[in-house]
Order: sequence, then C-alpha cells, then structure tokens
Amino acid sequence: MARDQKRARIFGVLYLITFVTSIPALVLYETVLRHPVSYIAGAGHDNQVLFAALLELLLIIANIGTAVVIFPIVRRVSEELALGYVTARLVECTFILVGIVSMLGIITLHQQVAGAAEGTVAYSLAAIKDWTFLLGPGWVVGWGNGLILGYLMYKSGLVPRQWCWLGLVGGPLIIITGTAVLFTGNDPSNSLRSLQAILTIPEFAWELFLGIYCTVWGFRRESPILSGTAAELSGTGAVVAGSPA
Repeated sequence: MARDQKRARIFGVLYLITFVTSIPALVLYETVLRHPVSYIAGAGHDNQVLFAALLELLLIIANIGTAVVIFPIVRRVSEELALGYVTARLVECTFILVGIVSMLGIITLHQQVAGAAEGTVAYSLAAIKDWTFLLGPGWVVGWGNGLILGYLMYKSGLVPRQWCWLGLVGGPLIIITGTAVLFTGNDPSNSLRSLQAILTIPEFAWELFLGIYCTVWGFRRESPILSGTAAELSGTGAVVAGSPA
C-alpha cells in the first residue's frame, strides 16, 4: 500500500503540472493564433511563443506520466480500460505535439522575410493548431480523462465516488460539444465555442480535484484494490467472490 500511496501523490502532482503548463501556454499563444499574419509581419515575440512551446512539451511529459504511474493500480480493475487510458493520453499528446510543431513553423516564418505567401502559410499553421486543440484536449480528453478514468476511479473507490461523476458527466459533454464544433468549422467566433468552454467546467473541476486530492491525501485506504485485508477486484472488473461490492 505504501508504494501505491506514493504513486497516488506522484499522479496528483503530475495532474497539477498539466494545469500550470497548459493554461499559461494557451494564454501565451493567443496573440499568434488570433493574428498570425500580422504577427509574422511585425516585431513579434518569438521568445514568448518558444516558452509556450516548452511548457507544452512539459505538458506532454506530465500527461503521459499520469497514465503510466497509475496503470499498475487501475489495471486491477480492468486491464483493458487501464491500457485504454494510457492510449488516450498518447493520442492526446500526439495532437498537442502537432500543434507545437505548427507554432514553431510560424516562428520560422517570422524570422524570415515576411510576404504574402508566408502570411498564408502562417494562417494555415494557426488553423492547424486550433484543430489540434479541438481534437486532442477538446475531444480525446472526454474519452480518456472523463469516461475511462472516471469509471476506473468510481469502480475502484480510489477517490470519493461522488466526485467521479464530474468525469463521467464532463467527459460526454466535451465529446458532444467537440463533435458539434467539428461539424461547424471550428470558427473561433462561433457561439458553440463559448458553449463548449462552459460545458468543459465539469471536466476541468474533475481533473483539478484529482490533482489536489491525490497530492494531499493520496488514494482512499478503504479502496478494495489497495487494502491488504480486502479481496481485490479481478482483472476484468468483476468483484471476487466474498469481497465487498
């Protein structure tokens, strides 16, 4: 159990790191994403964008870390879903990485002689970054962090179960709104984007809860997959005969 509690705190810290890297990076990118053509034609702030890219690289490490560190524990509930969570994190990070490369491409254009062609390319790269955000943090996260991780935490009792509903409800909301935005062209001025931001709040609260709770308290010691006296859940998610439901 001591090893599992150590993993719990590492898991929580890594989740908190995802917040302190992703949110500032998004803010630092904002000017470039909204006005890519004028950015490469003007003075620009390359170091600001490069720092944001570095933050997102750290975000990728933290994202993958949250899945890897918890895999040996949640696989006791369901090995298939535990592997699914790892896979979802990897897919999300792939989208993030593509977005980083797009932003670095804009930096390269800015450092060269800007012209009409460069402006068009910069606009395209900014659009790619917007799409990677929608498809990664704005869609895949609903499956991985919301539904899969929410179910694993609920089934295992590693955290208070009432909080798991934030993920189980927030995940589908992200998936539904992300799909709606997908079919409306992902226009930043679209009212659906504002609605999506509001409906992301339950998922945001779920991930923040995981970060704070696991960092401060670790996993619930009453969880049947941690207790040395209670029977563990089987690898398929079923309760072993004689163990508490």
